[in-house]
Amino acid sequence: MSVQKEIDVIMDYGDPEVTGGVSVFDKAFDDKFYYNGDDLGAVYTPEKTSFRLWAPTASEAKVVFYSSWDSMPVKERAMVRDVQGTWVLETAGDYHGVYYTYRVKVGTSWNEAADPYAKAVGVNGDRAVVLDLRRTAPERWTGAMPPFSSPVDAVIYELHVRDLSIHPDSGIQHKGKYLGLAESGTRGPGGIPTGLDHIAGLGITHVQLQPIYDYSTQSVDETKLDEPHFNWGYDPKNYNVPEGSYATDPYAPASRITELKQCIQSLHDRGLRVIMDVVYNHVYDGYLVNFTKLVPGYYLRYNPDGTFSNGSFCGNECASERPMMRKFIVESVLHWIREYHIDGFRFDLMGLIDVDTMNEIRRRIDEIDPSILMIGEGWNMGTVLPEDRRAHQGNAWRMPRIAHFNDGIRDTVKGDTFIFGSKGFVGRGGGLEDGVKRGVVGGIRYSGSIEQFADEPVQNVNYVECHDNHTLWDKLDISSAVESEEQRTQMHRLASAIILTGQGIPFIHAGQEFMRSKNGVENSYKSAIEINWLDWGRCASRQNDVLYMASLIKLRKSHPAFRLRTAQEVREHLNFEAAPAHAVAYTLRNHAGGDSDRHLYVLYNANAEPISLELPDLGAWQVHYGNEFVQKLGNNRLEVHGTGMVVLNITS
Repeated sequence: MSVQKEIDVIMDYGDPEVTGGVSVFDKAFDDKFYYNGDDLGAVYTPEKTSFRLWAPTASEAKVVFYSSWDSMPVKERAMVRDVQGTWVLETAGDYHGVYYTYRVKVGTSWNEAADPYAKAVGVNGDRAVVLDLRRTAPERWTGAMPPFSSPVDAVIYELHVRDLSIHPDSGIQHKGKYLGLAESGTRGPGGIPTGLDHIAGLGITHVQLQPIYDYSTQSVDETKLDEPHFNWGYDPKNYNVPEGSYATDPYAPASRITELKQCIQSLHDRGLRVIMDVVYNHVYDGYLVNFTKLVPGYYLRYNPDGTFSNGSFCGNECASERPMMRKFIVESVLHWIREYHIDGFRFDLMGLIDVDTMNEIRRRIDEIDPSILMIGEGWNMGTVLPEDRRAHQGNAWRMPRIAHFNDGIRDTVKGDTFIFGSKGFVGRGGGLEDGVKRGVVGGIRYSGSIEQFADEPVQNVNYVECHDNHTLWDKLDISSAVESEEQRTQMHRLASAIILTGQGIPFIHAGQEFMRSKNGVENSYKSAIEINWLDWGRCASRQNDVLYMASLIKLRKSHPAFRLRTAQEVREHLNFEAAPAHAVAYTLRNHAGGDSDRHLYVLYNANAEPISLELPDLGAWQVHYGNEFVQKLGNNRLEVHGTGMVVLNITS
């Protein structure tokens, strides 16, 4: 069947007689057909497998069984209509390893799709697989997560699985694979640590993995992995299954599951928690995705004219506010926690998800482990969802303990992301000091114009670089091209220092520690691997920068004053001090956060020429960090020269 013909068939929303005349778009549809059970999908035992499918608009439903990912059907079994729009089938015998799909008759058309609740799939994810998940546990699978007390104690490191190891000099055997991230003892040019050893050596606490769920074949064809390929993976196909291209054998359904678990266990064994990047705001293709084939018109949002709402700019949006879509999202998150021991979630375009769904996720996660992080892109996107229901920054007050990425501090520090030549604070852009202060206080309502979206610092993620847009180095290369490489290096270091010492949750991008470059490519989501890989040769040549990033992380960890728990603590202990243009200074006073130092003085200086500052008369100040910039210190005056951060302290 052609793609267009398939689309035309799917847009048949069914016979109204099947639903008692209730339209799939009507709120009454949810009232009548919402199913609250926990057994959707395939429930396996060695003696039998039970299938339950939610398809209220279908007049008939079948389970189709296959012997492999590309075989003809072995048999079909009719399902029986059950409660709240569900269909059921029970099959006797051991079905472990059996491939299956659902076929439903909607109106006059038969649609076939993989099970949305599938926990395993064949290559390229077109067919679900019944698996005994107990058999997928690796040899060591403890379930124990590294201890963690507050979100502001996190230092997040964003990483693409393939980027880490695919470079020819990575020293990693399983290049581009989950197992590559699990390898230890790997060495690169000059004998530098690479891979997991490098990451752990930085001192970060959380590794945030770009999409590791099964994403679309339109991005990466798992049957053609010997050909050049790359994609970030922000186009979901099967939400509850790991991506097969990162497995050593994508044709073996259990391989991707076991190897991802091995990867997570290896990270946990090194004291690193794992954040999963999830994309519940849109699907890879609104017409061809399994949701639409099984219940056309339900799972996605529509404009009044019947076209897809497209706030994602990816062609469609998930209707998270509809009860069965919300149920799916919540249960998907819980599946990744229970089955894979995931420690946190980063929600792509979170502003397209509704507030109630995000709060329900937080509530259900808290029942398991309140230390599991929830962070997301709280951008206010254009969508048919009413603005007061969107999980964007403006509604942060309605979502306690869910953090939003702070684009304000990002654009203030490095320059407007979308105006390539724009100079930020580190490039001596004018009038940006208050913008730095807003991020430094953790995005809270501090005083006067120093306020942003957060009620508490745990709702704020400070960053200057992520997978999107230019790397920080490439941005500075464009906006400050007239500066020397040495000066741009100092600017880059200062940007990272602001993020690592600001209140809230700090976030860095893999390679930021060695001034990662993508050769000026702004969005490399499907660029060549040579653009995207972590260049271990560059890392080797910039070991001083790597050590600097590690020292920033150590500084943050050693001072609770940089990790104040509440907005009230920030307002009580953080005081901004007098500073000239292109500089921001503040003190953290009186054992802030239980710090071993009684007072800290922090200076972010973007000036190229020497400056002199008056220090508050709190005692005998000493240089604690950034001594290379200090020319003179005494009599409550500080003279510095050079772009960078200086921290002074007064011990108890």
